[in-house]
Amino acid sequence: MELDRNLVTGSMAMLVMKLLEDGDKYGYQMIEELRQKSEDAFRLKAGTLYPLLHSLEAKGYVTAREKSAENGKTRRYYHLTEAGGRALKDKTAAWETYTEAVGRVLKGGVCFG
Repeated sequence: MELDRNLVTGSMAMLVMKLLEDGDKYGYQMIEELRQKSEDAFRLKAGTLYPLLHSLEAKGYVTAREKSAENGKTRRYYHLTEAGGRALKDKTAAWETYTEAVGRVLKGGVCFG
């Protein structure tokens, strides 16, 4: 089943920050890791990722630096900042509250009689 794009859009910043939590990464690396960890549910395109990264950078949640790879190619690596780590924690808590509430409603909710 294909995921509803509206559901994915709202959580993508959180997922990208989560990928950066365990270390700096470059764009294609994030795209592939997200695809693999989601078992192909998330197939992020570069045209979606880079504007998102720029937005996170503008908020101070990530920083970027260029680094030469072994093949001589220059890659832009992204790093989760302290502020980004705090934002990730807040977004994760909000997401868990939201998904738990949706789950309760889908399962019939609690009846007060």
